[in-house]
Amino acid sequence: MTFIKETEIIYPESDGLPLADNTIQFRFITTIVGGIAGIYKDNPNVFIAGDLFWYPKEKQSWVKQAPDAMVVFGRPQGDRHSYKQWEEENIPPQVVFEIASPSNTITELEVTKLEFYSEYGVEEYYVYYPDTGRLKGWWRQGEVMIEIEEMEGWVSPRIGIRFEKEGKELEIYRPDGERFGTYVEILEQKEREKQNAQREATARQQLERERDLIIQQQQEAIPRLLSMGLTAEQVSNALSLPLEVVQKFIDTDI
Repeated sequence: MTFIKETEIIYPESDGLPLADNTIQFRFITTIVGGIAGIYKDNPNVFIAGDLFWYPKEKQSWVKQAPDAMVVFGRPQGDRHSYKQWEEENIPPQVVFEIASPSNTITELEVTKLEFYSEYGVEEYYVYYPDTGRLKGWWRQGEVMIEIEEMEGWVSPRIGIRFEKEGKELEIYRPDGERFGTYVEILEQKEREKQNAQREATARQQLERERDLIIQQQQEAIPRLLSMGLTAEQVSNALSLPLEVVQKFIDTDI
């Protein structure tokens, strides 16, 4: 009997195309991926990736998409060459993002990819066009994805992030109200916090030195005032010192 070996199915990890077509698209992709990763950094069961091939069907390597950003609840963090859904307890990404580049068309992003994401279980799908400021979103209602009527001010049901626009510029806010920042903005914020901490430390040290100097001057003044005939109570009032401090000085001197 002759056995025919099943041909190994290859699931490509790259399509040969760059992550982004320009710096604007790259900035938004990395900001979104990094911002969401920051929200779930302490949750080991939320997987976040950017430009990673997602294969929803085993043995159908041609069925795939690589969202600019995707979030999968219920799957562990960690590196992957691709997201093969049948190896991930058959859990699809629940939230996906696409940042348009000049090579993308509205039909590609709002029809073709929308149909794919709708068919394979995505719950929330967001598209942003940096050049025009166009911001679109859909969320699952039963078996279909329904367009979100007003995206500005919309809060993601799954992640809790809020979408806003400043002119054409997309701004996303964490559930705690902090705006997603670029890597450079985060570094600048950390540097400002470091400088503020240094200034506060310097101010505290200065206050401590001034306090120590005042204490020293007060203690030096005690014997002079006592030698002038003032009582312990009078010295205490004059130097704004507790009576116990003056009395302790007298007792020690004795």
